[in-house]
Amino acid sequence: MQKFAFFDTKPYDKPGFEKYGPPAGIEFKYYESKLNEDTAGLADGCSGVIVFVNDTVDAPVINRLYDMGIRLIALRCAGFNNVDLKTACGKMHIVRVPAYSPYAVAEHAMAMLLTSIRRIHKAYNRTREFNFSLNGLSGFDLHGKNVGVIGTGKIGKVFIDICKGFGMQVCAYDPYPDPSADIHYVTLKELFAGSDIISLHCPLTNQTEHLINAETIACMKKGVVIINTSRGGLIDAEALTEGIKTKQVGAACLDVYEEESEIFYEDNSGHILQDDVLARLISMPNVLLTSHQAFLTEEALNNIAEITVRNIEAFLKGETLENEICYQDMRQK
Repeated sequence: MQKFAFFDTKPYDKPGFEKYGPPAGIEFKYYESKLNEDTAGLADGCSGVIVFVNDTVDAPVINRLYDMGIRLIALRCAGFNNVDLKTACGKMHIVRVPAYSPYAVAEHAMAMLLTSIRRIHKAYNRTREFNFSLNGLSGFDLHGKNVGVIGTGKIGKVFIDICKGFGMQVCAYDPYPDPSADIHYVTLKELFAGSDIISLHCPLTNQTEHLINAETIACMKKGVVIINTSRGGLIDAEALTEGIKTKQVGAACLDVYEEESEIFYEDNSGHILQDDVLARLISMPNVLLTSHQAFLTEEALNNIAEITVRNIEAFLKGETLENEICYQDMRQK
């Protein structure tokens, strides 16, 4: 059995990986700790590591793993903004799960939008206290509204299809538009200016970091609804807070947050939240926040485990790694 160190383990991770790992001759050493420079030593004696979105895979960690003889880092997610690809180049194979369930994330984005604009979360809390008043619960129709989708990969395309099902007018921006798709592409400037709702489905890169900032928010329709189920760093949280205060932003639906790594996925209910920006956002009545759970469906968890194990098997057999992330390829994009 080949051993792999599994970092940032949660109870819902194990069933899928135990289903696919042992039959493939792979044993997992589960650690609740996140991967960082201090915990990298836990992988000593393993053939590779398995990491998630908030693990730290920077130069010191990569070099430490390399010195221990490890040559594979398997991401059990699609995003890789937490990986120093430049340092890994030539030292380490980095594989990911590019498409575990685009439906899970796209459906969660729409669920958040509907919950927010129809005040379902507020109504739920009221009726549990036998308060059946409708005051303050007015929303608006999605039919006929203009939605701007940034990023038309698998998730973005599914979200577009869902929006069309609601009778919404859809436009999109992507630096690499798909000419074969029935999508109305526009410039970012046009998208910001014309959208009642903006949904982010793009990766976090140097080019997209703080794509939503004070300047771009000022270019948007007054009262715009912003949805982010991609990566927290796409939004300047302080600028978003100010936009909500001035009512330039009508509502925000956030499944991710820029500084989430030490907060999300953990029970902090017995502690005072030290992140003042996040605490302020949560306190706002028109902000809906979930804890990076858009991926969390049974189908997605199964697919993540199956594809991750398949990636590991290909590495162990010396086969082509179809889901490898290459620094040189990324530089050319």
